[in-house]
Amino acid sequence: MTNPDLDKWRALAEKEVKRDPDTLTWETPEGIAVKPLYTADDLQGIEHLDSLPGIKPFVRGPRATMYTGRPWTIRQYAGFSTAEASNAFYRKALAAGQQGVSVAFDLATHRGYDSDHPRVVGDVGKAGVAIDSVEDMKILFDGIPLGEISVSMTMNGAVIPILANFIVAGEEQGVSRAQLSGTIQNDILKEFMVRNTYIYPPEPSMRIIADIIEYTAKEMPKFNSISISGYHMQEAGATLVQELAFTLADGREYVRAALAKGLDVDAFAGRLSFFFAIGMNFFMEAAKLRAARLLWTRIMEEFNPKKPGSLMLRTHCQTSGVSLQEQDPYNNVIRTAYEALSAALGGTQSLHTNALDEAIALPTEFSARIARNTQLILQHETGVTKVVDPLAGSYYVENLTNELAEKAWALIEEVEAMGGMTKAVNEGLPKRLIEEAATRKQAAIDRGDEVIVGVNKYRLEQEDDLDILDIDNAAVREAQIARIEKMRRQRDPKKWQDTIDALRKVAQTGEGNILEAAVEAARARATLGEISDALRDAFGDHAAVPKVVRKVYGAAYAGEPEYETLTQRLEDFAKVLGETPKLLVAKLGQDGHDRGAKIIASAFGDIGFEVIAGPLFQTPEEAADLAVASKVHVVGMSSLAAGHKTLAPQLVEALKARGASEVIVVVGGVVPRQDYQFLLDNGVAAVFGPGTNVLDAARAVLDLMQGKRRNE
Repeated sequence: MTNPDLDKWRALAEKEVKRDPDTLTWETPEGIAVKPLYTADDLQGIEHLDSLPGIKPFVRGPRATMYTGRPWTIRQYAGFSTAEASNAFYRKALAAGQQGVSVAFDLATHRGYDSDHPRVVGDVGKAGVAIDSVEDMKILFDGIPLGEISVSMTMNGAVIPILANFIVAGEEQGVSRAQLSGTIQNDILKEFMVRNTYIYPPEPSMRIIADIIEYTAKEMPKFNSISISGYHMQEAGATLVQELAFTLADGREYVRAALAKGLDVDAFAGRLSFFFAIGMNFFMEAAKLRAARLLWTRIMEEFNPKKPGSLMLRTHCQTSGVSLQEQDPYNNVIRTAYEALSAALGGTQSLHTNALDEAIALPTEFSARIARNTQLILQHETGVTKVVDPLAGSYYVENLTNELAEKAWALIEEVEAMGGMTKAVNEGLPKRLIEEAATRKQAAIDRGDEVIVGVNKYRLEQEDDLDILDIDNAAVREAQIARIEKMRRQRDPKKWQDTIDALRKVAQTGEGNILEAAVEAARARATLGEISDALRDAFGDHAAVPKVVRKVYGAAYAGEPEYETLTQRLEDFAKVLGETPKLLVAKLGQDGHDRGAKIIASAFGDIGFEVIAGPLFQTPEEAADLAVASKVHVVGMSSLAAGHKTLAPQLVEALKARGASEVIVVVGGVVPRQDYQFLLDNGVAAVFGPGTNVLDAARAVLDLMQGKRRNE
């Protein structure tokens, strides 16, 4: 029924803004038209409005009392270089009010390499803790009672050796596997889409997931066997509809994989959990969590569970890393606080709040304390825990919940029509859509259509300097290698060989459970790399073919004088050069986060460069070989995981050794300003830090090429 005062409102609004109020409607990246006013009319036909928390479809929360009975768990994600350093951090955090441990592993560990492997020279101890064996895992949790503290581990590629080591470390602490509580991420489909810390091809990777679900359902009743993650999708550029749809479609695929193992749905459904990002679209992020619970109930009803809890979506959330900015970094405290409030209003079960310096480095103790206290203040000082689902009944939020659910369901059905998520991932649909969305968003930021305070508007003349945590990569790696060598000398070689052979056989034949066999190998002191290699022998390695989206960035600038001037300038230089300027975008080390690299490759291609997108996980020598073979003029090294001080100088030297010293090397990505001069002193021609406008970067690269041409 239309509100009789609506016409009066329209007249008043038109008088205030001097135009039709319909022109105030905001079109979100998800294609949702957000109107300036919502009324009861916008709730017509929405079926979930009379639902209650703790009762299906769980829109208002998975528990009846939600935070009024118990607040969300404060679970800060962290890992620092060595097990010793990380352990000290966890113990301090627990003493200061943190309620669970969430482990960040280094990239060598994620990719199944021991610290002594030659491919991980620049990665050990960077962006997380190095874990090579049970011995490291025991140190990591020394003094932390695993029978009492819930442990979350973000691990996918090397999920088998990490979980096996955790189980054995618990045993040797006197805690049985049945007493262990926590979550292993174990979400490999997301890795193939966006994060790229995979090891094996999709099909055997799905078998690994099913084996873990089977093992934990039988042996570890308090442990969540999978955390189905949309977080990394949003960080890679996905819209909220894409994050919601692809995450839930992944979940549906994992349920089917477990059922194919012969498991009863009620035996494992209650131990599935989810993980979402919370960005700066405040109300839409809260509505997203509500919509996720609604849609998951719909999906799980397909499998006819008998327990109501099997229909329930429970989730961890983390505030956005992408929303954090290097420029004016204290603004990040404010961003994180708003995102945390949005997650709480959406009904998360646990939460990680990012630290203000995480746009450029691992958090310091100072910044981590502010991040943790953000949650404590939210729980104890704001009153948000006093009422269940305080946004319920909001005309705007309820309509938004319904809109998100409808659009996400349409995308889920599109995936289903392709044969499910594994097939959709193999065909590249999610990856392509997410990369297009990321490039579109970057163009909107560069154009100033999307305002980032302190970056593209209200920017300070003088930047704030932060004390940045710097990890001595070489020292960490040396200490890890010494521990590995000592353990190998002390272990029983026959028992080690027998368990590795048994693991390989289980993987090759399909008979038996992979995790069960890996626990025996870990107990015999097989390293993470040795366990991973046994599975590599059976399954092989997965290698993605890099693809670059086109005509997305350029389309956003169609007709813009600034863009047209740059493309014409590049075209003129190409005539002088006698060929199109050629750029290799290189990803070195084990860092699979390729959002920045893909955006640069796409945008530079639209501007007029000939762009070669290098494969992931290259060594500096491999990148130099590709640069020489492709006869590029510039190598752009993309860095996100703090390996730049090791890898960039090695790349420069590798080019020199191949007689290609004329190739210009630039570095872009998450590089602290304090490292710029080091890179420049070691042969890098320019550094483009976080928040760099892509057009500015393209102009600078063209300047370098023209300057080099003039000096020849």
